[in-house]
Amino acid sequence: MDDKILAVLDEYHELIREEQSKPRDMPPGGRDGGQDRRMRAVGPETGRLLNIIAKSLRAPNILELGTSFGYSGIWLAEAARATGGRLITMELHDYKSAYARDKATKAGLAGHIDFKVGDAVQMISELTVGVDFVLVDLWKDLYVPCLEAFYPKLNPGAIIIADNMIRPGNEDVQAYGRAVRAKAGITSVLLPVGMGIEVSRFDP
Repeated sequence: MDDKILAVLDEYHELIREEQSKPRDMPPGGRDGGQDRRMRAVGPETGRLLNIIAKSLRAPNILELGTSFGYSGIWLAEAARATGGRLITMELHDYKSAYARDKATKAGLAGHIDFKVGDAVQMISELTVGVDFVLVDLWKDLYVPCLEAFYPKLNPGAIIIADNMIRPGNEDVQAYGRAVRAKAGITSVLLPVGMGIEVSRFDP
């Protein structure tokens, strides 16, 4: 990690600390109303693990589902730069994607990221490359539809990490846990890192 990346991560960590001290209110207009300012970041422990695992792959195509404000993307893009890979990150709202792009530029990583804005399931279906690493961290009712979309695009040895599997641990993430473990060629384990992550590997 160079100094520019560490400085940007420090800025994010300060925002995370501020957010954790505030009530978790639904934004005006609801979750898709375009006014949501909560980062909902994976946090440094999960971010570091994402970085370590992604760096174990050779020139990976990394897919991030749920750019949000770009925190986990910094960890993933640094791994992409280190390994000769590429990060494709998908977000519904352009204002979040723009914020993430600004932070990535400040960190010197924007050149290793493809920012996509729109419906995740549709954008996954339009991918023309195989995927070696997936981070699933968007609205929980989209976990299973996204799994169905990216599963046919997984390269052999691909790693999938889904966040928030213990907290909130609701029916949507439980359904994802069952669905990913039912897929042919998938080996999966739930780890108590951060909010809980399901780590899966695809070996067809």
